[in-house]
Amino acid sequence: MTSKIDYTGVFAALPSPCVILGTDLAIADANVAFCEVTGRSRAELVGQYLFDAFPDNPGDPEAGGVETLKASLHRVLSSGQTDHMALQKYDIPIAGNPEAFKERWWTAINVPVRGPDGKVAWIIHRSEDMTDVVHARRTAQLPSVSPGREAAMEAELYTRARQLQQLNEELRQAHARERRIAVALQEAMLHSPDLADHPNIAVRYLPATGSLNVCGDWYDAVDLPGDRFTVTVGDVVGHGLMAATVMGRLRSALSAATRAVHGPAQALEVLGLYARSVEGALAATAVQVLVDCHSQLLIYSSAGHPPPVLLHPDGSCELLDQATDPPLGARPEHVPRPQANLTYTPGDTLVLYTDGLVERRGEDIDAGLDRLTSTLATCSEFSAEHLADALLARLDVASGAADDIAIVVVRLDRSTRPY
Repeated sequence: MTSKIDYTGVFAALPSPCVILGTDLAIADANVAFCEVTGRSRAELVGQYLFDAFPDNPGDPEAGGVETLKASLHRVLSSGQTDHMALQKYDIPIAGNPEAFKERWWTAINVPVRGPDGKVAWIIHRSEDMTDVVHARRTAQLPSVSPGREAAMEAELYTRARQLQQLNEELRQAHARERRIAVALQEAMLHSPDLADHPNIAVRYLPATGSLNVCGDWYDAVDLPGDRFTVTVGDVVGHGLMAATVMGRLRSALSAATRAVHGPAQALEVLGLYARSVEGALAATAVQVLVDCHSQLLIYSSAGHPPPVLLHPDGSCELLDQATDPPLGARPEHVPRPQANLTYTPGDTLVLYTDGLVERRGEDIDAGLDRLTSTLATCSEFSAEHLADALLARLDVASGAADDIAIVVVRLDRSTRPY
């Protein structure tokens, strides 16, 4: 009789560096090879958010390893397909001296592991350290590795190149024109240049499962004079290019209004008037929060949108639900929209989202809000990026949902101020 395979032992013994990630991108396990190549012990790694353990090298202005790897992992979560990564530079902290980094070049493959329900439950991240090969090519000298190891690395590069070539060809043949239009439209309409000045703001955008990578949900951030900025999320009914077109018009109009009027209520008033002339916009919703860093005040107004949540360090939550009005364009006559204020303390976290994050078929919205606040209560110490990923994972929508999802997470501390 064949003995039962010890898969834990197999994973530990794999010669390639491998790490298992949860859908919140926290490290669930790391094999011996991964620990050796990174100089970390398994105890140091397990439980950490991947990008807290391995941030970008702050001394390299061109560092892009975090962004590239994060994009690959989110592709795995949203598509349920294996993602092959080309050779990239991703420096890692030196063990025992986290402020210092050493240069490293990697190739990697991210493989989904599905749970009993068919959804992605884990991701296996397998990497190969190609630093010696890169250095050898720079100096035209043989790398200081054994001939067998050099041959293995060369074979790995060739295999990865062939895999990438095949995948790129498949992508070109699969709805190439529609996808180019959809991706270009999404990037153009969701581009928010002021976000670059806010390292403590994280955003997430997930189109509905099976859609064309565009949707009617949106997010935005606008810097204002006097240490103030706004964050906004909105939702247009429907999916696909038509909803995205309406979304783009509303988002642009609100961004302009925010810069010209005083406060979220007036901005949403202007947007509501404009929405009456936009076909498909009458049931759209939006919520905007103005963050006044000087007075530590949140000023907000909602047009039929689910309430943002203020998460405190002790895990308690407050709903921003005191200034809620009907959706955009719903009233036949103009009526001023309500506005409310709430003070915050540095260390609090503000979370805005669209209904796809909390609503479930056949369930009351209050149940979804309870689930959201209960989940947030366990994430009060997370960074904005970690919290955004944890929300998607723990609310079981990291692989996508039946509805579109947009999230904005703001860590409210001293560095929240716009530069």
